[in-house]
Amino acid sequence: MVSASSSGIRNFSLSGFVQITRLWNLLIIVLTQYFVAFFLIESGQGIMHFLTHSRLFVLSLSSVLIAAAGYIINDYYDVKIDLINKPQRVVVGRMLKRRVAMASHIVLSSLGVLLGLSLSLKIGAINLITVGLLWLYSNQLKRMPFIGNFVVAILTGLAVYVVDVLFNTGNVMILAFAVFAFSFTLIREIVKDIEDLKGDATFGCKTLPVVYGVRRTKNLIYVFSVLFLAGMCFLAYTFVGKELMVFCLGMIVPLGLITFKLRRADTVRHFNQLSNYCKVIMLIGILSMIFF
Repeated sequence: MVSASSSGIRNFSLSGFVQITRLWNLLIIVLTQYFVAFFLIESGQGIMHFLTHSRLFVLSLSSVLIAAAGYIINDYYDVKIDLINKPQRVVVGRMLKRRVAMASHIVLSSLGVLLGLSLSLKIGAINLITVGLLWLYSNQLKRMPFIGNFVVAILTGLAVYVVDVLFNTGNVMILAFAVFAFSFTLIREIVKDIEDLKGDATFGCKTLPVVYGVRRTKNLIYVFSVLFLAGMCFLAYTFVGKELMVFCLGMIVPLGLITFKLRRADTVRHFNQLSNYCKVIMLIGILSMIFF
C-alpha cells in the first residue's frame, strides 16, 4: 500500500476495495449466471461442461468487472449523501483516494467491455450500454423519481438474460427468471430509497419517497408486487406451463410477507431489514432453478 498525504487517506486499501465493490453481490452475480447455465440451458452435457466452459467464464468475469465498476462510481458520486445515510460504509475519501476510485472504475469498465467484445459484438454492445447506464445512473438518474430504480432493475434482469444471449437457446424460463430478478430488484431499490430518505432529501435528490412521500411510495410497491405476480402467471400460462405456475404460487408467500412488513415499517432499521429480506428472496429464487 502507498502512504497518503497528511490527511491519512491511503491511495489504495484492499479491504476498502473489497467493501466498495460489494464482494458478496459480485459472487451472487457469478452464482446466478452459472445456475442459469447449469439448470436452464439444455446442453445434455452436465454441470462439468459449464464449469469448464471458457466462454461462460469470460461472460461472468465481464459482468463482475462491470458491476464492480458500477458500485465504485456510485459510491464516488454519493459520498456526501452516504455520510448522512450510511457513514460507517463510506470508503471513497477515507480508504481510497477519489482519483484512485475513478481510475479503478475506468479500468474495470474497459476490461468488462473488451471481454464482452471477445465473446460477440452483441454482448460487447450490451456491456458497453450497461457501463454507460451505470455511470448515468450514479451521476444523474438515481436522483430522479423511479427512473433510476427502473434502470438498476433492468440491468439486474439483463445480467440473467445475457446468459441466453451467449448460448442463444431462446429458453422462456431464463426470461422468466430475468423478470423475477427485475421485479424484486425494483421493489428493493424503492425500499432503499425510503431507507435513504433523509440524506436524499438533504441533497435535493428527487426520489419517489422525497417527491411523493413514504405512504404513496409504499402503495406503489404494493402495485408493483401485484403486477409482477400477474406477469409471471401470464408467462407461465402462455409459454411455460405448470413448472413456472408452481414458482408463481410460491411467490405469493414472500410477496405477502413483504406487504405485511412494509405496512408496519416506519423506521430506517425496518426498511433496512426489508431491503435485506428482498435480497434473501432473490437468492432463494436463484437456488430454486435447481428444480427446473
